[in-house]
Amino acid sequence: MPNHLKDQTSPYLLQHAGNPVDWYPWGEEALAKARKENKPLLVSIGYSACHWCHVMEKESFEDEEVAQLMNRFFVCVKVDREERPDVDHLYMNAVQLVSGRGGWPLNCFALPDGRPFWGGTYFPRDQWLEILGRVAELFHDKIEDVEQQAENITKGLADSAFVPVNKEKALFKREDAEKLYRDVISIMDFSEGGTKGAPKFPLPVNQQFLLHYHQQTGDEKALKQVQLALRKMALGGIYDQVGGGFARYATDGEWKLPHFEKMLYDNGQLMSLYSAAWKVGHDPLFREVVYDTAAFVQRELTSPEGTFYSALDADSEGEEGKFYVWTAPEIDAALGGDAQLIRKYYQVGEKGHWEGNKNILLRIPDEEAFAREQGLEVTALREVVERSKRKLLEVRNQRVRPGLDDKVLVAWNALMIEGLADAYAAFGDKRFLQQARKAADFILDHAIQEDGRLYRSLRGSEASIDGFLEDYALLSKALLGLYGVSMHLPYLEAARRLTVYVLEHFAIEGTRLMSFSSGQSEQLAAPFYEFFDNVIPSSNSVMARVLFYLANYYEQPEWGQRSSGMLHDMMDLLRSHGHSMTNWGILLLHHTAPFHTIVITGEEAPDKSEKLLQHFLPDALLAARSTEVPELPPVFAERFVPGNTLIYICGMGYCKAPVGDVQTALEQMRE
Repeated sequence: MPNHLKDQTSPYLLQHAGNPVDWYPWGEEALAKARKENKPLLVSIGYSACHWCHVMEKESFEDEEVAQLMNRFFVCVKVDREERPDVDHLYMNAVQLVSGRGGWPLNCFALPDGRPFWGGTYFPRDQWLEILGRVAELFHDKIEDVEQQAENITKGLADSAFVPVNKEKALFKREDAEKLYRDVISIMDFSEGGTKGAPKFPLPVNQQFLLHYHQQTGDEKALKQVQLALRKMALGGIYDQVGGGFARYATDGEWKLPHFEKMLYDNGQLMSLYSAAWKVGHDPLFREVVYDTAAFVQRELTSPEGTFYSALDADSEGEEGKFYVWTAPEIDAALGGDAQLIRKYYQVGEKGHWEGNKNILLRIPDEEAFAREQGLEVTALREVVERSKRKLLEVRNQRVRPGLDDKVLVAWNALMIEGLADAYAAFGDKRFLQQARKAADFILDHAIQEDGRLYRSLRGSEASIDGFLEDYALLSKALLGLYGVSMHLPYLEAARRLTVYVLEHFAIEGTRLMSFSSGQSEQLAAPFYEFFDNVIPSSNSVMARVLFYLANYYEQPEWGQRSSGMLHDMMDLLRSHGHSMTNWGILLLHHTAPFHTIVITGEEAPDKSEKLLQHFLPDALLAARSTEVPELPPVFAERFVPGNTLIYICGMGYCKAPVGDVQTALEQMRE
């Protein structure tokens, strides 16, 4: 018999709809049942591509004995962390506060009112049975202790998340940026790239900060670290050598052994990063990665509406990575006469390095040297490689595919929209721009209500779940990026309207940071303010950057002051936890070097805009327009001269003398 998840739309929740555990989705029905029956909540959180979530389901949640115990003593709630990051943040932070560690699956026990009192991550079946009995006994016999624990945890969460206004004068010094750079570079692996040790996560925002720092200072160490990390990832097993796209992380220290799930948010950010790095060094490998990743997303993660699905599972047929790995005989059968060369190219052996005789494809590091060893021209080698990749992809497509999480999340779609816009800026391929605009237009048409409220999730054209700060912030930033490459004013205006809504409904008295949830949405047991950057930049750091950029486009100093105030309030944390604050660090770099808005007006604006987009200009915004119309933002005011195409290098409240060519404009920026 299906439980209370049977009518949910989340693929993760539907995976559990047939469990003997009487799961409820998060919501008032479950909370009311807990209050009525005076039972603790058992909140179990995961996501569809989570390998250990599947393991615990098979071991425990599909087991009748375990289910009977869970159903008898608890109200059991299943949460998709990707749909409800607010619930995930509450219980993840509680578990980390209690145990010092976290992860998924997350299993947290809470009072009937939702306040957490104990929890952990994955538990084997026998240990889980023991824990269930002990927690049920504790709740029954020592409820005063349990309630005190819940009160302490809730207060601790609220206190740790609140950042008060710093009333001292804001001073952003070059030394702060230099210290942050030293903090970030100190944790980097100068042999394999990325952060030291294992597991290795891509963490694109760290690399974006280093690339930006190099652009400002000329520091070669920063640039080489970015290029090393990007090359190592592109050659390793974390990158799908056959089909394109990146896995979530590598379990080893050399990027070779992936945790095979593929997430939309990683691939969107990495497209932005590889595109930016290509502008700096024109490494052909980086261009190849962008094109192949975009092809993967178009082929496997794009909905009929042009929006983007969330993830591909790590497992297929119950085995992690089965869809992606190869034996030597499988390569031989697929490629015939090309097999021996390709086996060497991808380091495929008879023994293998993944569970016996299976191989993860690892590309040779020096293509030119390899071609010489094989007596081939590089162009001839590339022809064989490309031909073989197509054949291997055809063979692989006959296998049982990993599960697809077909949720369309606004925040993650925004990261892919921005990735495509950045790819268009770098390579000028209009297919990237068309993909980005199609997704953005659909979201703007179907996820935003007339009052400005944004929804988080789409299934077809049906929107659900109130948007969180990350949805507003990341969509606004993506729209700004899309405006910069398309000159389509409605994107800029939509970003402005979303930001106005955030300032009205997410602002909290006593802090310049924004709450993760709107004041009009469900309020959980403890408030949450997201400000540490991780695999996705924190919603407050993104919002602070959006306010900074909009202040320049619309010449609204108060928005710039709000952004600077948010950064000022974070400076103590930035100085002490630099490697977790690199998106704030990018905003700091905007304050420690000149920041410009490049305004182009006149008939040739599109052409001059495309030329400027080919340059890596992280301390500049682009505003281009061919014709003058009444609704233009203030940055265009009195900038049009009939019969001329002019480029203005502007700051807040001023512009330098206009020039007619791109090279002179770039020289003005460097002065």
